[in-house]
Amino acid sequence: MRPLPIPFPDETEAPLVTELVFPSSGTKVSGIFELNEFATLTPENLEFLRLYIKVRGNLKEVERVLGLSYPTVRARFDTLLRAIGYEPELADPQDEVLEKLEKGEITADEAARKLRR
Repeated sequence: MRPLPIPFPDETEAPLVTELVFPSSGTKVSGIFELNEFATLTPENLEFLRLYIKVRGNLKEVERVLGLSYPTVRARFDTLLRAIGYEPELADPQDEVLEKLEKGEITADEAARKLRR
C-alpha cells in the first residue's frame, strides 16, 4: 500500500474519499467522506508529529533527537499547528533569554538583567 499523495500538485483543498475498502472482509463502502486534519499532513509534518508524541510533547527532547536548535524546532512545531488549523501562541521572550544562557551566549548576569525587564 502507498500513502496518500498529499500534498497534490496544484491542489489547495483537501481531497474527499469516495470509497472505503476493508480487505479482510471484502466489504466496500461508497460515499463522500472527509479526511481529518491529520490525514492530510505532509510527510514532514507527520514525521514531526510522530516524534513529538513519542517524546511526550517535550520540545527540548525533539531538539536533542533531531539535532536542531530550539528556535528551529519551535518553528517546525508552529508549522505543524497551522497545518492542523491552530494558530500558534507567541513565543515567550523569556524562553529566548534562557536559551541564550543555556548555550553560553550570554552570562547569568546578562540573563538576569534581561529577565527583570
